[in-house]
Amino acid sequence: MGVYKLLPVDSLEVVVLVDNYIDVLLPPKEGVVRPPLAVEGRIPENTLLAEHGLSVLLRLTYGGQTHTVLMDAAYTKKALPHNLAFLGISLEDVSLIVMSHGHMDHYGALEWAVGEIGKKPVPIVIHPGAFAAPRFFKLPDGRDILFPVMNRKAVENAGGVFQETADPSMHLDDHLLVSGTVKRVTPFEKGMPNAYIRENDTLVHDDILDDQALAIKVRDKGIVVISGCAHAGIINTVLYARKLTGIEEVLGVIGGFHLTGPIFEPIIGDTIAEMKKINPKRLVPMHCTGWTAIKAFEAAMPDAFALNGSGTTYQF
Repeated sequence: MGVYKLLPVDSLEVVVLVDNYIDVLLPPKEGVVRPPLAVEGRIPENTLLAEHGLSVLLRLTYGGQTHTVLMDAAYTKKALPHNLAFLGISLEDVSLIVMSHGHMDHYGALEWAVGEIGKKPVPIVIHPGAFAAPRFFKLPDGRDILFPVMNRKAVENAGGVFQETADPSMHLDDHLLVSGTVKRVTPFEKGMPNAYIRENDTLVHDDILDDQALAIKVRDKGIVVISGCAHAGIINTVLYARKLTGIEEVLGVIGGFHLTGPIFEPIIGDTIAEMKKINPKRLVPMHCTGWTAIKAFEAAMPDAFALNGSGTTYQF
């Protein structure tokens, strides 16, 4: 049995508001709804936007009511407002925001999103490590590239109230689990070796401990695990969700798997081998997963795989 008794929802919709990829010609499949190519017989002159960022809207239905959660807020203040307007979606009914971690491609439009939500204050579940700074990448030539820092005060002035915890936490009447710091147990998922943080004038490796994910149990089907970047490793993330909930069956794994580039491509094979053991019914690698890994997942798990694009909805 898991430590946290996650109550089931009757249905779950995951609407990808912003992702790195857009293709208006992607075909639908069972449980995968694409935005329409035409409206009332006319192809619009506008289209959805993609950027190197992530924002996801969740609709959890239980007890005859639907509850709306926003996870992450993309990179800029352009793509998220634009795509919401294009899709005809309002944030007014959002009752909770969850931040997967404190990198700029996940909080870029957070202040704007908080302002769009109808009821204030807006609770924002966040790991305290998301505010850690200064963070940076070390390049092979010795240069340091500094990360932007979230403007906490601006978000609070817009009506956001941060709920900080590094521990797992339950929300929406125990129908939503936020993982907190993901336990790292696999031998091959080792984080970002070139990520660093300065603490008390000392340079240390940044383990990105603020990385966290969501888990939702769909009645009689299993859990859906939603990651932001999975800096802890997507396999570690799913294994930890299983451990916390005591639920072995995984209905879906959605989000960034962070397997892009030469640092991470060597572990694509190990990741896919372990994901095949987990055997999710729906697998949606996106955002920072990288095209090489996405293609490999499609080849290895074609029945579960879905190629994501901004505006796609996944129904469970």
